[in-house]
Amino acid sequence: MALYRNLGPFSTTAIGHGEMPLTIENNRGHEIGIETLHASLDAGCRHIDTAWAYYTPGEEEQTGEKLVREALDTWKGPKSEVTVATKIGLRRAWDGDKPVWPRDGKPEHLIAYGKQSAMALGVDTIDLLYLHRHDPEVPYNESIEALKQLVDEGVARVAGVSNASIEQIDIARSILGDKLVAVQNQYSPIHLETQDTLDYCAKLGLAFVCWSPLGGYRHPYDESTFDPFREVAAAHGVSYQQVVLAWELAKGDHMFVIPGAHRPETILDSLKADQLELTPDEIARLG
Repeated sequence: MALYRNLGPFSTTAIGHGEMPLTIENNRGHEIGIETLHASLDAGCRHIDTAWAYYTPGEEEQTGEKLVREALDTWKGPKSEVTVATKIGLRRAWDGDKPVWPRDGKPEHLIAYGKQSAMALGVDTIDLLYLHRHDPEVPYNESIEALKQLVDEGVARVAGVSNASIEQIDIARSILGDKLVAVQNQYSPIHLETQDTLDYCAKLGLAFVCWSPLGGYRHPYDESTFDPFREVAAAHGVSYQQVVLAWELAKGDHMFVIPGAHRPETILDSLKADQLELTPDEIARLG
């Protein structure tokens, strides 16, 4: 039985599906993308996270949102049970041969992006809409005001902020009030610098949605960091990735994780983590 938690007005699975790897560069193609989303939905996942900017630079925009729509349209299960979150405020481009994520937090552009996201997802109202990342050329409060307008107009039911500091969370709360329900920040054994925001969300009653909970795959990191997790995994006879996700979920009832996957087998393994019971000693050993 999947673990459900409250994400604002929604009761949804604590382990969601981070759609990004299915539609940015080095993805495995459209059919594998649909197959992977269907596999997670069939396994009981009811929380899908995507973004306006999930597409390969130079190619069709919003392919992530469009893939999610197609996957839900063609899935035979109870679509009304699925919470879909998306994000606005980033684009894609090439810097030479390197893919980059230009920021665009201009209010008028965010309002347009939000409406485009609803259209791409095929909905009148987006379940949860995040500001993807602060654009340093635009005052943060102005971008949040645009997010509030989208909620007020019914384009989104509730809002969140992503890649946000405590100061930015406070700004968002002052503008959005109880319509701010979630903070989506990176957190993993190799990215512990957001612990302050994780703790702050617990204090405020906000959901903390952890992106790249397994460390990500686009940047190198010290693999030895995961050695303690591998040791615990060996004792339980599971993958170390399941141990990482279970450890993160143990951080509090406000914690959600959205692992990504390039293929069905990977996400199906991740989804088993909410049934893994770590002992207090194991949790303490992992940090």
